[in-house]
Amino acid sequence: MVKTSEFDYFLPPELIAQTPIEPRDQARLMVLNRSHGSLEHRRFFEIVDYLRAGDVLVFNDSRVIPARLSGRKVDTGGRLEILLLRRLEPKVWETLVRPSKRLKIGSRLELAGDSVAGDGQEFKVLAEVVKLRGEGIGVISFSDETLLPKLGRVALPPYIRVPLKAPERYQTVYANVAGSIAAPTAGLHFTPELIDNIKNKGVHCLFVTLHVGIDTFRPVREDDPREHPIHKEYGVLSQEVAIKLSRAKAEGRRVISVGTTTVRLVEATAQASNPTQVQPFEGWVSLFILPGYQFQIVDALITNFHLPKSTLLMLVTAFAGKDFIMQAYREAVARKYRFYSFGDAMLIL
Repeated sequence: MVKTSEFDYFLPPELIAQTPIEPRDQARLMVLNRSHGSLEHRRFFEIVDYLRAGDVLVFNDSRVIPARLSGRKVDTGGRLEILLLRRLEPKVWETLVRPSKRLKIGSRLELAGDSVAGDGQEFKVLAEVVKLRGEGIGVISFSDETLLPKLGRVALPPYIRVPLKAPERYQTVYANVAGSIAAPTAGLHFTPELIDNIKNKGVHCLFVTLHVGIDTFRPVREDDPREHPIHKEYGVLSQEVAIKLSRAKAEGRRVISVGTTTVRLVEATAQASNPTQVQPFEGWVSLFILPGYQFQIVDALITNFHLPKSTLLMLVTAFAGKDFIMQAYREAVARKYRFYSFGDAMLIL
């Protein structure tokens, strides 16, 4: 049986990247070759050297929403913070609320901010707690969700303590469909020029959407990771992408996933259809990839360095093997790679 403790490692706090590298594609890149068991150390823009004509690169084009909201309880005036997790239906969101100890079903909340018109008037959004699901997670109904983006701020992961000067730096350059609470960070290293260079080499670039949820930085607390209630994420894979993925697999061309979120969507789609006849997909994704999983579509993976005991580290370990990944992480620490969202990357071939 796999245990959560097997996915732990020591990381000096100073290696947690607090600010992004500029320019984006100058981050370091560790290249892991599973066939040879070898490690190479490059810069991210040199990833072009490892791609070949006919490869398919799959990106997640989800855009981070300003999901962090401040409010107060109407009856007591007590301050609280709301993190939007996912939209369940019009005006209704699953949220993470802090503090949540005295929150009850029916509690009325108020969010306030400056007028959208810029006339100095204050506007208000009223909200009500509809359900409580434990661990601070609750379902909240908002009086006017169209104003939430005006009230909210981008929620950086808790391990980033330095304010971000340019919020757009926490978006990929191809971010298009709003819905994530955290960035699909493997994609943060790409620039428009690098994508052009990749296309000029004959690589096909495809875009899917998976809205990143709280599991991206929430550790697994259960001893048996199979007992971890993974947070569902909403995904869309179009007919056009499905056809191109099917063709690539039928012709033996490599499918390279940019990030673990893309892996989960593509593999969930394959499970719902067939790796050689991929069907379009739209819906909730709850696929939890652990060691022993048989990958059906993804042949190579671009990813960042992940938190200990996280579902993302478990996925990467399933793809490359526990010993190889732990060797790579030890070397990354020894060579002072930068870790997590604004950190360096690895390419697993």
